[in-house]
Amino acid sequence: MSENTLLAHAMANYNRTAALLKGEFAEDLLDKMHQPQERSELILSPQLADGKSRVFHAFIVHHSSALGPCKGGIRMTAGVTLDDVNALAMEMTWKCALIGVPFGGGKSGIVADAESLSSYDKETLIRSFTRNAQRHIHPLIYVPAPDMGTNERDMGHIKDTITYSLGHATTQGCYVTGKPVILGGIPGRREATGRGVAIATAAAMVALGGKLAGATAIVQGFGNVGSVAALLLAERGVRVVGIADARGGLHNPDGIDVAALAAYFAKQRKLAGFPGARAVDGQELLTMPCDILVPAAAGNQITKDNAARIQAKLVAEGANGPTTPEADAILEKKGVLVIPDILCNAGGVFVSYLEFTQETQQEQMTLADVNTRLEQRMKDRFAQVHELARERKLSLRQAAMLLAVRRVAQALEARGNLP
Repeated sequence: MSENTLLAHAMANYNRTAALLKGEFAEDLLDKMHQPQERSELILSPQLADGKSRVFHAFIVHHSSALGPCKGGIRMTAGVTLDDVNALAMEMTWKCALIGVPFGGGKSGIVADAESLSSYDKETLIRSFTRNAQRHIHPLIYVPAPDMGTNERDMGHIKDTITYSLGHATTQGCYVTGKPVILGGIPGRREATGRGVAIATAAAMVALGGKLAGATAIVQGFGNVGSVAALLLAERGVRVVGIADARGGLHNPDGIDVAALAAYFAKQRKLAGFPGARAVDGQELLTMPCDILVPAAAGNQITKDNAARIQAKLVAEGANGPTTPEADAILEKKGVLVIPDILCNAGGVFVSYLEFTQETQQEQMTLADVNTRLEQRMKDRFAQVHELARERKLSLRQAAMLLAVRRVAQALEARGNLP
C-alpha cells in the first residue's frame, strides 16, 4: 500500500487511536476493527445513447454494521479505486459513531467521469449500478447517498429503479438518502454538509477565543459543500477572501461577494471570469493569509509539502481526508487548530439519518426542524470532542477518533462473538 493514499492515511489515523485504547479493549478486537466486512467489485455493461455497450467498474464496501446498517455515498470519478472506497467506508464508520446516528460505515464507487457523461448516459449508468448492486442495498444492510460526482437526481433514479424491480409504487422504508424532496427526500439535505461545516467553524472560533464575525476565510471547492459553507460563513459576518475549484481560484482581500459568485457560477459553471476577484492558482490560494481555511474539495490537499506555509489559524475539513497525517503533525506543531473531517463534515450524514427516520416512520419534517436539530447536534458533538481534547491534551482529530472508535468497540463487545 502506498503511503500517500486515502487508505494509508485512514489506517494511520486508526492505528494512532488503537494505541490510545490498548488496555481498554482486547487487542484482537482492536486488530480486526479496521477490517471491512465486505469488499465487492461489480462489472457494469450498460448500453449508452450511441447504441453501444460500455464496460464500467464499480465498488461497494460495507466496512462495519456494529451500530446499524452501513451508510455512505456513491462516488463517481474516473480515478476512484477499491482502496479509496475502503478508506471512505472506514471513515463513515467513525463519522456515524461520532455524530451519534445508528449506522455503520459503507461506501460505493463507480469508475467514470461524471462530467463527461450526458444526462441520459449518466442515468443509464446509475440504473445499471442499482440493478447490479440491489442485493447490497437495503434499509437494514446498506443505504447509499450522493457523494462526489453524484447528486439528488441520481438518488431519485436509484429509488425508482428499486421500486420498479419490486413492482411497487414506492419503497417500504428508506433505501437511499439525498433524494429529491418530491420523492421522499428531506428539506436541507443538499446544504447539510456545508451548513455543518459553518456550525463547527463557528464553535471552533469561540474555542480559540475569537468570534466568527470579522474573520477572513479561504474556501477550496465550490460544489455542494464549499459553496454552502462559503455562503453561510459570509452570512455570519466572515469575509471570504478566496475561493477555488479544480480549474483555479479567485482572490480579493476586501472580500468576495459569495452570493454574486454563486449566481455567476450557476450560469457559467465556472469561477473563471468572475469580475469581483482576481484569478490565482488554486494550490497557491491554500497558503495565502486568512483566519479560516476550508478545504472542501478532494483529499490530500494539505500535505507535508505545503503544510508549513499554511497561514490560517483554523482548518475546517469540509472534504474527506484533505490533510495527510504528515501535514497534520506539522499543523499541530504550528498551533493550527484542525476540525477533523469526521466531525466537521458530519452534517450530511446526520440529516441523512433524519431523512431515513422520516421515510421509515412516514413523517414529514420542515426545513426549520432539520436545521434546528442539525445545529444542536453539531454543537453538542463539537463540545464533546473539544472537552476530551482539552482533558487528554489531544488534537481534535485524536479526540474525535477516540470517541468514535471507542463507541464502535463498545457495540462489538455488546454484540458478543459475531458469527
